[in-house]
Amino acid sequence: MSKSMSGRPTQSGSRRSGRQSEPPLIPVLAVVGVGLIGGSFAAALRQVGQVGQVLGVGRDAAALARACELRLIDRSCTLAEAARADVIMLATPVGAMPELLRELLPHLGADTVLTDGGSTKQDVVDAAREALGDEVARFVPGHPVAGSELSGPEAARPDLFLGRQVVLTPLAENPPELVQRVRQAWLACGAHVTEMSAEQHDDWLASVSHLPHLLAYAYIAHLAEAPDASERMRYAGSGFRDFSRIAAASPEMWRDILLANRTLIRRELDQVREQLLRFDRLLETEKAEELEALLAQAAELRRSWRL
Repeated sequence: MSKSMSGRPTQSGSRRSGRQSEPPLIPVLAVVGVGLIGGSFAAALRQVGQVGQVLGVGRDAAALARACELRLIDRSCTLAEAARADVIMLATPVGAMPELLRELLPHLGADTVLTDGGSTKQDVVDAAREALGDEVARFVPGHPVAGSELSGPEAARPDLFLGRQVVLTPLAENPPELVQRVRQAWLACGAHVTEMSAEQHDDWLASVSHLPHLLAYAYIAHLAEAPDASERMRYAGSGFRDFSRIAAASPEMWRDILLANRTLIRRELDQVREQLLRFDRLLETEKAEELEALLAQAAELRRSWRL
């Protein structure tokens, strides 16, 4: 990897007595979208001394200023400046990535590596191929399966990825050393890193991430239409809190995810619709034993799951 714009900054981690510290894994990192994912990526790498200078790009000047105050980034910059960083993390809603990639292309440094944190992968890969053309080999798609209903720089924290899954969906064009560099960055954040195809990623995540968010939003939308919604919610307890928490996540982000993976999500939705009808029939016919058996099957799977 070539030297960065300002050379290799001093590593922020501790020094061993009498020895020069090793240079960081990423001398200059540019984060496009300094919110929960992008900010946490920078914070985690900074905490372990594996990043030098961190540049931030975003639409909201106040959010960028706050990211500087929180030391998530060292300074804000333009997209053209960010394009010359050693590594660029695209941490924006997936719908924004095609235009960002097109704008970055003319300014990319000779050895700049791009990656992303998008929750869908087939659409991002397609966008990268179209926008980057022959330069697509430098883009290593990824998805940290970690998040929160919170957003913005204030939500970022260095331990967000600790022990969590990060999925890479490498392209056939990616040189192995670039994939390894992105892998090493996520390992430095404390994540478990796996690889799969973009198609498999979107299939599995439709089941365990995208549809649950849609169902949570749908339920809260249903409740919001009740004339006495606020009164009902006075009596909501921990079950309501746990089930509905993810419906407080970014509508812009989830709009893009749901539309990008709509075919697979709708397939999952059809299957859940059949389960709801199954429950409805058991309630209608008062088949207590069959209802309990179905509840027990679900409870067993949920209890066996460990994050």
